[in-house]
Amino acid sequence: MTGETFPDGAGAVSAAADPKAAEDSGGGTPPRLPEYADGGAGADALAAVRAAHTLEQQLEALLLVADEPLGAVALATAVDRPVREVRRAIEALRADYDGEALRAGDGEAPGSANPAGAGRRRGFELREVAGGYRFYVRETLDPLVADFVRQQSPSRLSQAALETLAVIAYRQPVSRGAIASIRAVNVDGVVRTLLGHGLITEVGQDSETGAILYGTDDALLGHLGIAGIDELPPIAPLLDDGSEGFDGEGL
Repeated sequence: MTGETFPDGAGAVSAAADPKAAEDSGGGTPPRLPEYADGGAGADALAAVRAAHTLEQQLEALLLVADEPLGAVALATAVDRPVREVRRAIEALRADYDGEALRAGDGEAPGSANPAGAGRRRGFELREVAGGYRFYVRETLDPLVADFVRQQSPSRLSQAALETLAVIAYRQPVSRGAIASIRAVNVDGVVRTLLGHGLITEVGQDSETGAILYGTDDALLGHLGIAGIDELPPIAPLLDDGSEGFDGEGL
């Protein structure tokens, strides 16, 4: 998902859906939904989407695009289902990804992802972190992924990426929200790009908000030819007077 951009109005879908027909189709082509001028979906469209997809499918879609761990309550609100059902569905998904099967009556949700038995372990897993759930590459595949990233053709970072990297370098550990506040723009895509390049890494969670905190990775030190962040030049001489968000405090 590194460097993804989403066009304005993305997500608009077309034509009307019959929830009953979706149930009778046995998992065929999902019904088409009505278009909306603003690209958003109304209550009827959301109801049709929920009727056309299993609870597990809905949860997977939400978890796939989330930048932060999503809690059971937030997921339940998004899919309009009880929290207990969401928790059961999540456990069914985790068992499916791990190549396991939930025993009957052992928390398996109706129509769960793996009702027939154990399957093959996936290359990713669904972890419970920071009070929520998030997809991660399976740890045993980390060397493969790291090698793949290193072998990608080097590309120059955009000005936005360089500015965001500077904020993280001088203010770490820092949350995505704090970075966005300093730069006064959305930084979700840029942060994903920097993570993909191995220049920054997750270093913990904020004790009050639970937000993920970011810091620089050793790879950045190698690129800069320094032994530690303390060797970075003072920030004040590099900025115009009155620059907000970089008053030097805590640097």
